[in-house]
Parts: sequence; C-alpha cells; structure tokens
Amino acid sequence: MLTITKTLTHGVVALGAALALATPALADECIELGGVAVANFFFEGEDQPLVISGGLMGSFHNAAGRILAQRETETGLELDIEHYFGRADGSALYTQDQAVLTSVPGKAGRYMIEITYDVQEEVSRGSLAGYDGQFRSYGLVDMRDPANFQGLVRYSGEICR
Repeated sequence: MLTITKTLTHGVVALGAALALATPALADECIELGGVAVANFFFEGEDQPLVISGGLMGSFHNAAGRILAQRETETGLELDIEHYFGRADGSALYTQDQAVLTSVPGKAGRYMIEITYDVQEEVSRGSLAGYDGQFRSYGLVDMRDPANFQGLVRYSGEICR
C-alpha cells in the first residue's frame, strides 16, 4: 500500500509540474511611450509651487504639473515634480518625479534637464488605469526670466500592468 501511495503522490506531483510548464504565464500588458513636450512654467507667488503646462505630441496630448521642491547642487538644480499626462480619450497618468538640471556652461539660466517619471498607478485612470513603472525625458529649460520659463523635452519608455 505504501508503494501505491508513493507512486500516486509522485504521479500527482509530476502531473502538476507538467501542467505548470504547459500553461503559459500571464504576460504583462505594456505600452511603449514616446514623444515631445513643449512646457511653459507659471509663477503663482511666493511659497507656491511653480505650475507647469504643456502641449505634447506622441503618446500623450497634454500635461500639467507642479514643481514641489527645488535644491541647488554643484552642477545645477534638483527638482521634485508631479505631473498629470492626458490623452484625447480622457485617460490620464499621474507621476511623481525627480528632475536633474545641469547648468549649460556660458548660458546663465539655461539647463539641460533629465526627468525620471514614477507612475502612480492608484491615481491613473481610463485606459491607463493600472499601469505602473517609469519613463524618462531629456531636454532643455530656459529659466532666465521668472515670468517666462520655457522647456522642451523628449520622453520615452515603457509602462506595464
């Protein structure tokens, strides 16, 4: 009887292993992101976040955001930012971001910018609900005139759910 039980147990384990190998894993559903953003910055007053608004081409159609914190570094600035990226169908992604701005030598108030966008899936909505991950951008920002900050970035990456 012990032999039969052992054989049955091993057979069930072998069958379970075979089924696990034969059943494909559920693949993540991913979206490639890419495009260009033209940003304008709006000063709302002392002790208020700097507001960002931009038109986008590519995966998103518009974006809005706020610069929440700014730190000076040896080479320029670091920023904590939040963004809402929108699509024509009303879907949106919310991100919490880190930006590194590197001063352009000989061009006061102008910076090369690199941003890492961390998607916050619990706030995103519509066809973008449930997506998670990061994407990045790089570009230039002109901060010479506080009443007329401007930027241009190229964004790309992949997010999945």
